[in-house]
Amino acid sequence: MIRHTHLIPYTALFIALIAVFSYISIPFFPVPITLQTLAVLLAGAVMRRYAIYPVILYIMLGILGLPVFHNGLGGIGLLLGPTGGYLVGFIPAACITGLCYEQKKTIIRVAGLTIATLTILLCGVFWLIISAGMDIWAAAFVGFLPFLPGDLIKAFLCFMIAKKIEAAGVSLPDRPA
Repeated sequence: MIRHTHLIPYTALFIALIAVFSYISIPFFPVPITLQTLAVLLAGAVMRRYAIYPVILYIMLGILGLPVFHNGLGGIGLLLGPTGGYLVGFIPAACITGLCYEQKKTIIRVAGLTIATLTILLCGVFWLIISAGMDIWAAAFVGFLPFLPGDLIKAFLCFMIAKKIEAAGVSLPDRPA
């Protein structure tokens, strides 16, 4: 079981990692392409079900105006704008990844990363429909399809990084009792 002494530093590490990866941004319409999703998935792979803590705190820090969102932006306006759905989608994605990484089977972990990635994209599309008044096809065309290949690559990178971390014997949280 995860030691409570590890929970705080892991949480701080992944809040920082998500924020730093948000600065690695390629301008794109309607939302930029960032490495945030890689950090969110990696939080799930490392922290398991506890990955929800850094993700929620990261979003809360952004809402409070700290410059942690893409390109150093912050504030509730970003959550209400076109990127909001993707940011909120980080929460279930971290949870899905974390729960799947509590299992040892590779197929479950890969499925978890894939489902988590699709969850982020679908939350984004749903929010584009609401916030931008797009129909479902337009939202999927601009908010899902262009991001799918890159996000699947980020999921693969997460899988490989997590595998290396485990192979190195780094102390990861065990599956809860």
